[in-house]
Amino acid sequence: MRPYRFLSRPLTAAALSALAVLPAAVPAVADSGTPPAFTIEDPRIRESSGLAASRVHPGVYWTHNDSDDGPYVYAVDSRTGRTVARVTLAGITPRDVEAISIGPDGNVYVGDIGDNLGGSWPQVWIYRFPEPKTLKDTTVTPVRYTVRYEDGPRDAESLMVHPKTGRVYLVSKKRSGKGALYAGPENLSASGTNTFRRVADINVWATDGAFSPDGTRLVVRGYFNAREYRWENGLPKEIGSPGVPFQGQGESVTFTPDGRTLMYGSEGKRSSVQPIALEGELLPEQAAKAPDDSKGGGPAAPESEGGGDRNRNLFVGAAVLAAAVVLVTGLRKLVRRK
Repeated sequence: MRPYRFLSRPLTAAALSALAVLPAAVPAVADSGTPPAFTIEDPRIRESSGLAASRVHPGVYWTHNDSDDGPYVYAVDSRTGRTVARVTLAGITPRDVEAISIGPDGNVYVGDIGDNLGGSWPQVWIYRFPEPKTLKDTTVTPVRYTVRYEDGPRDAESLMVHPKTGRVYLVSKKRSGKGALYAGPENLSASGTNTFRRVADINVWATDGAFSPDGTRLVVRGYFNAREYRWENGLPKEIGSPGVPFQGQGESVTFTPDGRTLMYGSEGKRSSVQPIALEGELLPEQAAKAPDDSKGGGPAAPESEGGGDRNRNLFVGAAVLAAAVVLVTGLRKLVRRK
């Protein structure tokens, strides 16, 4: 999505007084054993819109710009924030790239699925290429899939490849707050049109989504909130709301390779990627059974069903601050650059 801004009016004395009593957003501070936050240092990455943890290179995350950058995907080392590879997609002229995911086949899937006109383009595209074994600037010729929705054009910013079945899913985006989950064919075809069918409602103004590494959890995020689902027989069952850090424009989310942490990204120059540790039922099944080294071994201790007070407080603090910004500035509409 294109960066937006709030149209504001001068602050009144009453508004300033209201700000004085509002609680501050809870900062996104990593727990012991949780990967630290990092900043994307590359000045070429101005609108990081998708995020995917590498399956081959520990500590590396794949990202891309929203649009107006060209057919590029970047590998960023979370330990330094520096780009360690840029992949150029040959033969591709991106229109509105919004999401990225890595499948069980070792391929990177890039979703050219955005539609700033609110769902007016009859088809969108997904590009696929093997994740490079060596981190260096390179050019690849991706496989290109043409995509349509069974119920007409949609705006979408979320693409997820299930880590066990390899099936590709999209989540449509609606300003009313409710989108939908669409499932692609069992096997995508590069020679024809792939019709995605609606399989479930998603009650999030979705800007990205991700499956856990073991495929038992699905997370869908919006600007200020997120929902997590248990994945059962190809369908999502909502189980809670993981914490979401307050970000200038929250755009992306992915699981860490061990499934214990969500990494949240944002658009903007030198944007920050921030971790939120998962607890209780929000932990993917494989992560819940595995020893948690940060706590001295043994299964992770269960918390409350919603994922623990720390994550819940983080979400509440961010939501309150977001509401205050909207109230004080007198939001009238979102303006898109297009």
